[in-house]
Amino acid sequence: MNPKLSRRRFIKGVIYSSAAAASGAGYYLATAQTNSSAIVERLLSLNVNGQNRLVDVAPTETLAFTLRNKLGLTGLKVACNRGECGACTVLLDEVANYACSLLTHTVKQRKIITVEGLRSVSGQLSAVQQGFIEELAPQCGFCTPGQVMSATALLIANPNPSREEARQALAGNLCRCGAYEHYLNGVMRAAELLS
Repeated sequence: MNPKLSRRRFIKGVIYSSAAAASGAGYYLATAQTNSSAIVERLLSLNVNGQNRLVDVAPTETLAFTLRNKLGLTGLKVACNRGECGACTVLLDEVANYACSLLTHTVKQRKIITVEGLRSVSGQLSAVQQGFIEELAPQCGFCTPGQVMSATALLIANPNPSREEARQALAGNLCRCGAYEHYLNGVMRAAELLS
């Protein structure tokens, strides 16, 4: 039996669906609406920084929230929380992605690397981290983890980039201090260290 569609029900539906889409949870909420008996897996095994980690994940939880608040990987920063600043950049299968824009449930089969996972087991910094230090790239440092991850993804795909290619790779990362040229210098130094 279908309830009669009223103006009030229509407006509530529009508001509800807009809120669901804005929160990034639309897929899970739509699934829950159409199949109310659906069971969403909560205990996930995530491959993070080369280790399989078991974590309890809510259906609407972003990867940034899971990594920071459930796994304690606070190198990842959350600034805008809407995929605009790049502070939460992580590598998924060696490709840069904004963790604040991904639901954790959608990446459970992928290899996740955060800035904490770049250092070697012996404690040696990655070429990008070392290049940024040598070029004094960070100022306040808030955007640095995202810049490091974007630069790392670039150098995995292209170990010898031009300065313009490096600029394009870092274009999705906002720097409050305006240290863009320093970060570009750091990427170019990292490329030299890798060659």
